[in-house]
Amino acid sequence: MNIFKNLCIGIGVLCLASCASRTPVAQEMELTQYVHPNIGTVHSRWFFYTPAAVPFGMAKLGASTNGTYGNEQGWEAVGYDETHTSIDGFPCMHEFQIGGILLMPTVGTVKNIPGKLETPDEGYRSRFDKKDEYATPGYYSVLLKDYQVKVELTATERVGFQRYTFPKSDSSHVIMDIGNRLGESGNVRDAYIKQVDESTIEGYVVTEPEYVKKYQAGATVPMYFYAKLSQSPNSVNVLFRGKDLMEKTEIKGAGAMMVLNYDTSKDQVIDLKIGLSYTSIENAKLNLEKEAENLSFDEAKALAKEKWNDALNRIVVSGGTEESRIKFYTGLYHALLGRGLASDVNGAYPKNEGSIGQIKLKQDGTPEYNHYNTDAIWGGYWNLTNLWAIAYPEYYNDWVQSQVIMYKDAGWLGDGIAASKYVSGVGTNMVSIALAGAYNSGIRDFDVETAYQAALKNELEWKGRIEGAGKMDVRQFVERGYVPYNNDVFFGTHDKGSSFSVSHTLEYSFSAYAVAQWAKVLGKQDDYKRLMELSTGWAKLFDDESKVVRPRVESGEFIDNFNPLEPWRGFQEGNAVQYTFFVPQDPEGLIQRVGNDLFNNRLDSIFTEARKSIFGGGKVTYAFSGLQSPYNHGNQPNLHISWLFNFSGKPYLTQKWTRLICDEFYGVTGEHGYGYGQDEDQGQLGAWYVLAGMGLFDVQGGVCDKPTFQIGSPLFDKVEIKLNPQYAKGKSFVIEVENNTPDAYYIQSAEFNGKPLNDCWIYREDFFKGGTLKLKMGNTPNVEWGKDVLPYYGK
Repeated sequence: MNIFKNLCIGIGVLCLASCASRTPVAQEMELTQYVHPNIGTVHSRWFFYTPAAVPFGMAKLGASTNGTYGNEQGWEAVGYDETHTSIDGFPCMHEFQIGGILLMPTVGTVKNIPGKLETPDEGYRSRFDKKDEYATPGYYSVLLKDYQVKVELTATERVGFQRYTFPKSDSSHVIMDIGNRLGESGNVRDAYIKQVDESTIEGYVVTEPEYVKKYQAGATVPMYFYAKLSQSPNSVNVLFRGKDLMEKTEIKGAGAMMVLNYDTSKDQVIDLKIGLSYTSIENAKLNLEKEAENLSFDEAKALAKEKWNDALNRIVVSGGTEESRIKFYTGLYHALLGRGLASDVNGAYPKNEGSIGQIKLKQDGTPEYNHYNTDAIWGGYWNLTNLWAIAYPEYYNDWVQSQVIMYKDAGWLGDGIAASKYVSGVGTNMVSIALAGAYNSGIRDFDVETAYQAALKNELEWKGRIEGAGKMDVRQFVERGYVPYNNDVFFGTHDKGSSFSVSHTLEYSFSAYAVAQWAKVLGKQDDYKRLMELSTGWAKLFDDESKVVRPRVESGEFIDNFNPLEPWRGFQEGNAVQYTFFVPQDPEGLIQRVGNDLFNNRLDSIFTEARKSIFGGGKVTYAFSGLQSPYNHGNQPNLHISWLFNFSGKPYLTQKWTRLICDEFYGVTGEHGYGYGQDEDQGQLGAWYVLAGMGLFDVQGGVCDKPTFQIGSPLFDKVEIKLNPQYAKGKSFVIEVENNTPDAYYIQSAEFNGKPLNDCWIYREDFFKGGTLKLKMGNTPNVEWGKDVLPYYGK
């Protein structure tokens, strides 16, 4: 059986080879100038384009071009696409599996449907020109051509601001389309809109997202709003979408809409402030009163810009190219935009079973922490959590708190949560890695014992396990040491195994290692030994003939008719060539199993081949276009492997390939942003660019007992990372780069705090003490630098 011969044919040369306390900033730079929110908006996800928001906010406003289409399976690209030429409204909430509260100003006859892109005149949507559109962090504006209405958007954490400048007309309107499917919201189960008084509108929408239906059947996601108008409407109508207008001030039920009617003079401005909440109308009102009652639109806009500049200034880069700075800060922006607030100003938050919970308050009456929504952490330990630990540890701590409270309320960690409802997304659960990474990075302001027990349960328990907690095949892994291939449930996971058996085995092996390392630090030796044994599960699926991982069935045999480049058969969103390198817990063990020379030659050849298709997906604007490639930077399972040369004695190849990925996979246009229409999951690809651009990464995600940062090839002459004194001893960590030219990928020599550094890594502990790392670069490899002492990883 010559499997690797077939592999050679497939890939050519492969076979040959919210930002809290921190160090004050003396003078902040205007870094929002480098953020271009429209980058990557062709074929982008629902939560991707929300320029009118603050970091990690609940209120996330933006234009929608096809958000009213909804989303059949819950993951498809929908919302805003730069190739579209008309807008169907301005939603206030964009989150993974969450979308709602859409407003649209119009002039003329009221239309009762949004209409389609190809037939805009049939509905209330409007055409627009790119020259009339402007987007920057915290603010968005556009001219609606069909109505000659200028729309402007901004936000505080929990309040959306919409400002409309109307032409002269006796038939100006604001349509509030609340009760209909929007983005990733799923079907609408109920909705309500009421004019409370001349200047107040309130209501809610109750949705049933597709992933909630899959992972927590019967549960719903409600969204509440409380809106204040700067000017009272002349009259109000209500309707159900597609039906006739009614002269009422209140409406209830799926499909509910309201129309505010105005007689406007030329350039008349109408402002709306919309308080938002996942718990109640009363808390939506409270959020508005606390954050924005006396705040004008322009004041909110200025405040949003200030918050973005403050957050972006945590990491200040200089030098490099203009394009690299745009990619860097746009990537950082997207990393700070996702996974937004789910709790109110008073600490109220939505509980998993539908009631309202209460976060403990501090003496000043504010909550001890914030509760956040989150997409799956699948792959996030190779980008987001590393970045959070470096520059946003207070957010990381709150994110952990959100998982702990989820566990206390519902009994299991949630890899993805939307208003505390389970939305696993990928059917696995990697939260344990993020929890261990926080603790072992010194971020510990949470209930450590409860968090640890939650992580331990996540790795070992199957009794009573619910679908939303993922890992429904974990019993097989714990008892056998691997997950057997079983396709009884198509594209699914169950107690007998999984059609994604290999990728799950590799993931569970890594997460077992993460909790083992945490157990070691906590002195829990029995847990440590058991989990470290489970962390070797990857080796049970390693095929020594082809030197790749391969599915085994329940009886122990490898599957037949095996093609290492075939996705989905044993591998979730990837293939055997891609997933073979998913052993971050023991890269040296993997390298020994493959053979050092073959490992380096093969991995280098993989990148050489993948570069021909722009590192995975080519120019096909589709999220899964790279799944049959030997490497796919557009999806999570591959995002660490370019850093593995640091563990195989050839760190100069990490320097080369990470630099080329930054230069060629990432772009600065709507189509070529994160690849060509690849899957930018709430800032993951952006965060990867930020880390690679600084030349810092950690393939273990901070989870080992003495975590490190491995060193790559910085894009800039200088990088200054301002450290949070609550979590770090030093004030800043500075990287200074000599001879930084576009073709000078390679480190020639290094110094750390004035002493020669001959290792391609540093301990994370030393990073948090602060200091200066100096790198001298060149355009030819120094094959000796960094190869002798491999990065520590707690094996």
